[in-house]
Amino acid sequence: MHRLRIKYRRGEEVKYISHLDIMRLWQRALSRAGISLAYSEGFHPHPKISLAAPLAVGVTSQAELMDITLTRQVSPHFFTAAVTRQLPAGFEILQVVPIAETLPSLQSQVRFAEYTVALATDKEQPELTSAIAYLLSLENLPWQHQRDTGLRHYDLRALIDDIWLLDYQGGLCNIGMRLRCDSGGSGRPEQVSAALGFTEPPKSVHRTKLILKSN
Repeated sequence: MHRLRIKYRRGEEVKYISHLDIMRLWQRALSRAGISLAYSEGFHPHPKISLAAPLAVGVTSQAELMDITLTRQVSPHFFTAAVTRQLPAGFEILQVVPIAETLPSLQSQVRFAEYTVALATDKEQPELTSAIAYLLSLENLPWQHQRDTGLRHYDLRALIDDIWLLDYQGGLCNIGMRLRCDSGGSGRPEQVSAALGFTEPPKSVHRTKLILKSN
């Protein structure tokens, strides 16, 4: 068995593809590229492909991570060249590295995700800076969110590690966010934006980094 970790970009062209469809897309691309995927055992074998953290529909990224297990060894260069030819526009393989099969799963290692969030605003820069400082000064922030299963109540502050103003140009700002992303909960940029007082949804959300426990 041979395990690879792939870092890839997901651009504007494919930002509305669901997580399930992303998995199917990768499986087809790997198959067409002649990459010999290993399968799980049991009554319903499935290919050993795992993503670090599902990306919400409508969000772009330059930092997606995926682990795959192969039945035979291939070089990162061959893998990149072969699979790239099978990927649609909007996907780009940025890095491929072999990793030990004994490493814990990606999902168990993810701790934080960083985002750049573009927002329209009528606030001045000092107001934005003050709103960020105030939110970060809170010990807790009771929040609720409507889900398919009903209304969920939780502490939004516990999901925020840091927020910073990247730039401000009259009427538009870019805010950086480092949000929790683990089995205990995941912060959502649009909810943090609302907590900062923005009334309009983000113009765009771009994931810039996934931070693993091993980092």
